[in-house]
Amino acid sequence: MWPLDPFRKEVLKFAVSCRVLTLVLQVLTRFLGSSTPIVYWFPAHLLQDQEPLLRSLETVPWKPLAGDSSPGQKVPRNSIMRLLYNWKTCSLVTQCILGYFLAYWLLGLVLHCNFLPWT
Repeated sequence: MWPLDPFRKEVLKFAVSCRVLTLVLQVLTRFLGSSTPIVYWFPAHLLQDQEPLLRSLETVPWKPLAGDSSPGQKVPRNSIMRLLYNWKTCSLVTQCILGYFLAYWLLGLVLHCNFLPWT
C-alpha cells in the first residue's frame, strides 16, 4: 500500500532529490560555461606562458610550405592543431590543459548521444 509504506516514500524522496540536483548542476555548468570567459582565459594564459610552440608561432608568421612537405602531410594552420600534432613535445601543463578539454568534449559527446545528463 503506497501511502503507508515508508520505504517507497524514502525512495521517492531520494529519486526526486537526485533529479533536482542533476538539473541544478546542468544549469549551473551551462551558465558558467557560456557566460564566464575566465574559464577559457586562464587556460589560454597558461598556454601562452608555458608553451614554447606557441611562442614560436607569435614570432614567425605562418607561411604555406609548397615544396617542403610531403603530399600526404597536412600543415596545421590552427595553433591548437599544431599542439595536438606535436603532443609528445608539448610541456606537461599544455598536455594537461589539452587533455582536460579533449576529455570533456569526448565525454560530453558520448553521454549526450546516449541521452544521459551532460552539459
